[in-house]
Amino acid sequence: MSIIILIGFILVSCSLAFLSSYELRDKVQQFFLGVIPQSKKQFNFAKQFALQLNQAAAPEQIQSHWHLQQWWILVSGFFLFASILIFTFTRPINPTKIEADYLREADPQIYALLDGQMLSSPPEVEESLIEEAIIAATNIESIQTTILAEVFNPNVANVHMQYSHGDLASADRKWHKMNPRYKQRLLMVFKIMQERHGYEMVLLEGYRSPERQNTLAGNSNITRARGFQSYHQFGLAADVAFKRSRKVVISERDPWAMQGYQLYGVVAESVGLTWGGRWKSIQDYGHTEYRIPGLRKTAEMAEQLTSEGNLLTNHIN
Repeated sequence: MSIIILIGFILVSCSLAFLSSYELRDKVQQFFLGVIPQSKKQFNFAKQFALQLNQAAAPEQIQSHWHLQQWWILVSGFFLFASILIFTFTRPINPTKIEADYLREADPQIYALLDGQMLSSPPEVEESLIEEAIIAATNIESIQTTILAEVFNPNVANVHMQYSHGDLASADRKWHKMNPRYKQRLLMVFKIMQERHGYEMVLLEGYRSPERQNTLAGNSNITRARGFQSYHQFGLAADVAFKRSRKVVISERDPWAMQGYQLYGVVAESVGLTWGGRWKSIQDYGHTEYRIPGLRKTAEMAEQLTSEGNLLTNHIN
């Protein structure tokens, strides 16, 4: 605000000095009177030159106006060079190249596995499909739980279900929030599962905030890791499921899905990921994580790794 006031004061002072000084007004007037004829002369010269250039472009003037036709070559070359510069400096940044350059430095192993060809993330799965999958999984597990209760203990009204799917509705399924070192490995697994085994995969949850992690840790049958103890907070873990006949299948009690999870574990381990299906305490078949050696599980490290996951979005915006 003070700068605006200062500029306004200077303009007012200059205007008052101009109006009160006859000599200054006379010099300004003489300057413009001298400039106007020169400007007219230069304008007429440019107009005449442009007319000659236009006439020189005619086929019948090739021999007589060849020296003027050289200007057309120079003008064309200038515009061609200028267009190349404009394209170079204004073209959109290629996110694939940004991620490739990052992985070349940060993770040469996955860069070598990909042979420099970065994989693109699939579209985020529709929320309606997740809601339908939760209902279907709950129905399957309720039926099987009731059968088990009747067979083994008819007096038991409710049998505890090991897995809970209701929390998936609020899960984060944004691919760009995952660290590229893990994301590219997971995308490679997705590709292999589709091409070799015919399983189309979807992301159920990638990045998970420490607050959400603490909430889930309240149920020891879901997870025992609290905030910043899970690789989800570092963008280095994800939970996945399968898609069959345009519907998402998340129940591990579906034989087709369970067979897919077994294949998923083998493929994931082949690219250096840790599969939750081999854990002893809680077997999480849809979970994989990338364990960076020497990783410090701190809030600062989580911020660093997730910001690396957002590097494409930052460059594009």
